[in-house]
Amino acid sequence: MGRYFPMFIDISGKEFLVFGGGNIALRRVRTLLDFGAKVTVVAPEICKELRLLAEADKSLALEYRRYRPGELRSPEAVLAATEDDAANGLIYQECQKKHIKANVASDKTKCDFYFPAIVQKDNLTIGITANGQDHKKAAETRRRIQALLE
Repeated sequence: MGRYFPMFIDISGKEFLVFGGGNIALRRVRTLLDFGAKVTVVAPEICKELRLLAEADKSLALEYRRYRPGELRSPEAVLAATEDDAANGLIYQECQKKHIKANVASDKTKCDFYFPAIVQKDNLTIGITANGQDHKKAAETRRRIQALLE
């Protein structure tokens, strides 16, 4: 696997689908919303924090159900963060067939893109990745850069 090229794009108003309603989904949804995306979370159970976020931010929609094969239309990207590896795999396969960018939280080999650790200060945005190899190192680097900027 090669290294991933860091590319900053405008996602304001773009639609993202997130399958899974737990802590990983929560972190990713917060980041997407911070950058102006429209997000739909699909999961049979959705954590309290996501429910509260949806009440406060109309760019977030919640659907209490499981993934349905064949349902993907044309979102900007799909994040599969369910606790079901088989469902995550099916979501990834459908994304590949339909040329939709996908990120499977539980399997770095099924990621067309990685979610970086992000530092923001004023007009500065810094994205940090360890190319799917060491999340703790990326998180620690983010903390150190954040401290430098403060």
